[in-house]
Formats: sequence, C-alpha cells, structure tokens
Amino acid sequence: MILILDFGGQYNQLIARRIRENNVYCEVHNYSEKVFDLIDKLKPRGIILTGGPQSVYAEDSIKCNEKIFDLNIPILGICYGAQAMTYALGGNVEKAEISEYGKTELKIVDDSKVVIDVEKNSVDYFVTAESKLFVSVEKKSIVWMSHTDRITNPPENFKVTAFTENCPIAALENADRKLYAVQFHPEVVHTVEGKKILSNFVDICKCKRDWQMSSFVENTIKQLKEKIGDKKALCALSGGVDSSVAAVLMSKAIGKNLTCVFVDHGLLRKNEADEVESVFNNYDLNFIRVDAGERFLTKLQGVTEPERKRKIIGEEFIRVFESEAKKIGKVDFLVQGTIYPDVIESGLGKSAVIKSHHNVGGLPDHVDFKEIVEPLRLLFKDEVREAGRQLGLPENLVSRQPFPGPGLGIRIIGEVTAEKIKIVQEADYIYREEIAKAKVEGLGQYFAALTNMRSVGVMGDGRTYDYAIALRAVMTSDFMTAEAAPLPFEVLNKVANRIVNEVKGVNRVLYDCTSKPPATIEFE
Repeated sequence: MILILDFGGQYNQLIARRIRENNVYCEVHNYSEKVFDLIDKLKPRGIILTGGPQSVYAEDSIKCNEKIFDLNIPILGICYGAQAMTYALGGNVEKAEISEYGKTELKIVDDSKVVIDVEKNSVDYFVTAESKLFVSVEKKSIVWMSHTDRITNPPENFKVTAFTENCPIAALENADRKLYAVQFHPEVVHTVEGKKILSNFVDICKCKRDWQMSSFVENTIKQLKEKIGDKKALCALSGGVDSSVAAVLMSKAIGKNLTCVFVDHGLLRKNEADEVESVFNNYDLNFIRVDAGERFLTKLQGVTEPERKRKIIGEEFIRVFESEAKKIGKVDFLVQGTIYPDVIESGLGKSAVIKSHHNVGGLPDHVDFKEIVEPLRLLFKDEVREAGRQLGLPENLVSRQPFPGPGLGIRIIGEVTAEKIKIVQEADYIYREEIAKAKVEGLGQYFAALTNMRSVGVMGDGRTYDYAIALRAVMTSDFMTAEAAPLPFEVLNKVANRIVNEVKGVNRVLYDCTSKPPATIEFE
C-alpha cells in the first residue's frame, strides 16, 4: 500500500483516486507527531506528501520531521509536500514574485546541466535526464499549478528535473534516497501527463498492482466479524447505494445481529419511502421503517442557514436511531454508509469544511452507541458501486444516482416547509421522468431544487409571483469533481413546460450549468 499524508490540500482525495486506479491500495491520514507509529503499523511501500494551504516558513505551519526521509521508503512531495521536503532537508522556500495558478507548460530537463536564473542570480543545477518519475513522459506538457511560494534552492544532492516559465524548480529529486518532489499537481485531470507520473511513482515503490475490490470486500467482512463478534449493530439504511452496500457487508459479517433502520424523515423524493421498503423486504435483513416526517419538520422550523440544517438533520437521525436501538435491546454499534467524499467535504485535518455531511460533520457531540462503524469510509462512489456488484446487489440498485442523507432539506434554499417539500417533490419527479423517457445517458446525478427566489410571471392572462425551480445535472466518476451536463434543449424545454403547468407555486425554471468546483453538486 501507499500512505498519503494529508497537509490540508484541496486535491488530496484525487491523489488517492489516482493511486487506486493503478490497482494499489492507499490510505489518507493526517500528518501528525504519531506519523512514525502509523508507518510502522501500515508498512507502506511508498509515501506521498500532499499539498496544503500554508507556507512552510510560517510559525504555525505543519513541518516534516526530517527523519521521515531516512526511512529508505520512496517519498513523493506534491506542492506543499515538495516545499515541506525541501525545507526539512535544508533547501530554501520563499514567496514567489509571480504566483502560478492554473494551466502551465512544464519542461523536463533533458541536458546534463542547466543554468536557471533564481532571484536574478545564475545558479548551476546539475540534473538527470533519466528521472524514473518522468519515464515516458512528454518533455513538454501542460500541468496544473496552484502556489504562491516556490523552491529557490534545492537541498544538498538534489537535482532539478523540470521547470516552468515562472517556476525554475518545478520538480527535483534525490534518486539515491528515493526522494521526489513536484511543485505542480499530477493528480488533477488538467495535468496531461499526471496519471503517468503517478504510475511511475507506483513503479518506483515496487507495488504489485494487485489490489482489487473483491479483496476489499473479503477483508472487510473478515475484519467486521472480528471487530463486532456476537454483539448487535444497527445500520442506518437510506436505500441509497452507500448505505445499501454497507448493510449487505454487515449482514454477511454478523447475520441476524444486524438490524437495518430506514428513517423516512419526510424529505425524500416522491414515492421513495415505499420504493425503499419494497426493495429491502426482498432481502434477509431485519428491516424497520420509522416515519418521522413531523419530527424533522418541527426541528427545521424557522431554520435557513445550510450548516445548521445539516447539523439538525444529522442529530435528529442519531436520536431516532438511539430510540430504535433501545427497543431492540443492547446495541453497541451504529453502522453508516459514509464514503470518502463525505469525509473530505466535512473537513479532514486542516482542510477547509466545504459542508458538513449529516453522517460526518453533522453528528452531535454525544452519540449513545459504543462505536460508529463505517466500512466504506475510504472508498469513492465508483468503488462503492463495484463493491456492491461483488456482493451480488442488483445493477439497478448499484447504479442508482445518489441521494443525500439530508434529502430535500438541502435542495430547498432557506426554510423547509411542508409546502416547499411538496413543490420540489413534484418538480423533481417530472424532471426524472422526462430524463428517463429521453434516455439521456452518462449522468452521475440530476435533480430539481427549489430556490428561495420569487419572480413575476403571467399565467392565464393573470400576474403570478411564484418560486423558481433550478434543475441540476452533472457528469462525474468520483463526485469530487463534476462537469455540468449539456442536456438537450428539447428535454429541458419539455421539463420546464411541465413543471410550470403541473406544479402549483412555480412560474420559472432555471438550469444550473456550473461545474464542481467552484460549485458543489448539491445546493446547500
């Protein structure tokens, strides 16, 4: 496996994606003082130091213990990770005169010697033309930069291997010590040769590339059996892909000691509660449905701030599960279908909190369970789907588009009311129905949201002052980045006509064509 040490960068989840695409298992952990205990436990074949928002020379920045570079384990530093490696080993990092953001042309050094002007001083850097990190990589290619600091002098015995117009040291290495560093981000899709570079690092680490989802499923079931034994667990089952896979994994591990609780919080899509119940009645699971719509709606009354809504919903879920657990008897474990994007967006280490997911950052301080079990916590959405296939789940369930735990509560801008829920349910039903009729393919997620905007319209020769519905459709593989889908206009036109004619309280339909980033897929 490869260990990814997180310094709080925005692209860290993509590093894990790229490594796993090479059939190599990896885990992301915060960099801390206990890093050597972690390395001793996991015994990684390689280590990646991620990007981060800080400056290495700032007093409160996370510094690398230089002893990590003496372990004879291949290490790749990316952006801040490259600067942290340089700084720890005696090189210089300074604020750049010209910051680099976005696409930049990278040039790999192919001479035995290159003279680079750093701070107007000519410095001779002896370089290698045969860096293992750049095997089969184009000598000139586009990379993605995102930095305000730069390396101005490499550590002793390091060689510069690539540069850009404004970054004279864009890559450096000490091959004898198996230490490599790049100022750019090879993990993002905008770095054209990025996948190849990370694949080369996998080769440097001598990884076997034999990790498969079948082995994850097998090992996870074994670990769950050992962990839980003959104790009881309650699984928070929403009917979505993540919680369904988690439920079946747990069922195979502990059998009848698992109870699956489906909470209908009144914020589901039209007819969804009945559909979920009918699906899981076909499985050999202890399935309980709890109708709690009024309870959630009361808690959300008057609340408009998105983070508060998420936290209220998250806490109320826990309270319902606690109540059901008391009816079952002594239940030690609460099982959730948390996946890696949930963890990242809720804030990992010093990373920014994008939004608290109800099952991560939305959890209350006190939870009346011995432990929360999250068997899918380190998987991405497409990996969860593959795990579901390995477990024998039907394709229509495995391929189902995601639906957030807080449900329509985060697809209604502003206060959540019964009237608004009805509006968005009906609009969303029409939208999904027309997408299915048109057989639009390649969509990762699509839904209707209710904006908090009202505008003037005209219907039946009379003035209206009603809500606007926003339609969203994205294409994505990992749900960490997404492109707005170019839906055919005739489909959008038909959906818009149906919504304004069939859904009371709506007189305008908008289409959101923003990618992620800068937007998120959900509205709140």
